[in-house]
Amino acid sequence: MTPPYGLQGRAAVVTGATRGIGLAVARALTEAGARVCVTARDARDVRRTAAELGGAGLAGDMADPAHPRALAEFCVRELGRLDIVVNNAATNRPYGPLMDVDPLAWRTAFTVNVEAPLRLVQHAWRAWLRDHGGTVVNICTEGAVHVGPHIGAYGTSKAALLHLTRQLAGELAPGVRVNSVSPGLIRTDMARFVWEDAEPRLAAALPLARIGSPQDVARAVVWLASDAAEWVTGADLVVDGGSRVRAASASATGSPVQDRLRDRAPTDP
Repeated sequence: MTPPYGLQGRAAVVTGATRGIGLAVARALTEAGARVCVTARDARDVRRTAAELGGAGLAGDMADPAHPRALAEFCVRELGRLDIVVNNAATNRPYGPLMDVDPLAWRTAFTVNVEAPLRLVQHAWRAWLRDHGGTVVNICTEGAVHVGPHIGAYGTSKAALLHLTRQLAGELAPGVRVNSVSPGLIRTDMARFVWEDAEPRLAAALPLARIGSPQDVARAVVWLASDAAEWVTGADLVVDGGSRVRAASASATGSPVQDRLRDRAPTDP
């Protein structure tokens, strides 16, 4: 059976690819026929994931300015090409009111969530995309277009990533398509402090009556990366279970996610 969306012969790099959304994306791209180069900070997890997928892996920290270049060059060297870039690695720190945020922590959020994706695209462009074309998918967040308690640094940095997506889409066309996926609440370790012990209540507040899974996001990424979306660039695909239209739902209530954000904080990984 032909894999859906037919990515045979293509190579992809996925950041933050050893767990959660990144791992689901890497698996889905592999199932669609692509060879995948994964990266994350833990070298053992990178080796395990690369072996599982039959791809390649390079451990490193996306906050390190040298890593994006090394990653792009490694992918081309190991897989022979680099057609798809998925910027998934992110941090939701610092968490709390902006008046309490340490400027260095604020800078780290932008380094990981905005600067690192740009650096990786720059180096992928020079290593392959400029001459051969391809596609970029950035993982943003449904929350990039509105505010919420304690997530000011995360939301602001992701709003910047959303704008960066559109800017790059214009600059790199027609050879390279650049889009983003904006998930709502997804069942990941990063968001565990929000959904754990409250999933039924959170799901009931959504029109589609469940919180998201990493696979929901992965399917959207694969579609955008494929030729099925060949006339789509500069777009943001919202995968949120209907949270933005919740107010019109017959079961509409207040926002339990906002309540959880006020009452809880993420734990260290």
